Order: sequence, then C-alpha cells, then structure tokens
Amino acid sequence: MDLSKACNVLHVDEGNNDELIQSLVEAIPGYIEVSTGFPIEKQDEEPLCETVSGFILTLWYYSDHADDVKLQRTIDSLLKCIKIKAAGITS
Repeated sequence: MDLSKACNVLHVDEGNNDELIQSLVEAIPGYIEVSTGFPIEKQDEEPLCETVSGFILTLWYYSDHADDVKLQRTIDSLLKCIKIKAAGITS
C-alpha cells in the first residue's frame, strides 16, 4: 500500500501525519507475516492481505476509535483466513 492509498483509506489528506502513516504502512506486511505465516513476498498477490491491511491501518491510526472491538474482530477473522491460505503455500 502506498501513501496515497493509505491516506484514502484513512480519509485524511496527504501531508497530514505522512511520516506516521508511512511507518504504519511499512509495519503491516511484517505483522501479517508474523501473525499468519503468509510470506511478505506473496502478500501483493493476495486480496485478503490488501483488505486486512486497510483495517489494520485504520485500527492503528485511530487507536482511540469507538469501534475498536468490532474492527479487531474483523481483523482477527481475516488473519485466520490468511493463516489457512499460508498453510497451503508452505505445505
């Protein structure tokens, strides 16, 4: 995910917290790999990784958001699906 797309996901203008947003975006692939075993180099090919990345970015950026619990449940469900796909890749 590039900065422009990340700002679009977050509904913020570029130039507002770009360094923070970029650092969060850069952390997401590693987080997905550690959480699921799905390799970073394969994540661009998996639509679920793109979807969960937007949710993770939203959760991390808006850490005081009112819907944290619902958002975390959605992320956990998507990560479980990705973990199952990862098991198919590594076997």
